Amino acid sequence: MGALDHLSNMFDCSGGSHHNHKNRKQLQTVEIKVKIDCEGCERKVRRSVEGMKGVTSINIEPKQHKLTVTGYVEPHKVVARVAHRTGKKVELWPYVPYDVVAHPYAQGVYDRKAPAGYVRYDQDPGGRHLERASSTEVRYTTAFSDENTGACAIM
Repeated sequence: MGALDHLSNMFDCSGGSHHNHKNRKQLQTVEIKVKIDCEGCERKVRRSVEGMKGVTSINIEPKQHKLTVTGYVEPHKVVARVAHRTGKKVELWPYVPYDVVAHPYAQGVYDRKAPAGYVRYDQDPGGRHLERASSTEVRYTTAFSDENTGACAIM
């Protein structure tokens, strides 16, 4: 919006308070999990989002099966477009670094398919399960822990 538009809106005498401003989208980074097996898959995924309006950059990490799109886009539209154009199963990036999660190896958080250093993101990472553990369960789980120096010598 230019200076003349601003001045004309400031001195508008029409009486109405309607604005012709479009709601501008925010610059966002959308991370998507999509299976990428080969260079052909990578090219197909890249082409699916290249022509999208508002996309400023595309980064593909084939080993992590990760697509990162930066631009003035909406995440659900990017996911829908990649799924439609490629025919692959697509979801928003479900992982966070393991040091962000309080209990990275709790049930429901640890995912063997996650890239190295990541765990599945969960609002409540099984913390309720750990809080309800009885003293007997705690004793058995800590007896064979690597952090327990008095653990079983057979291990």
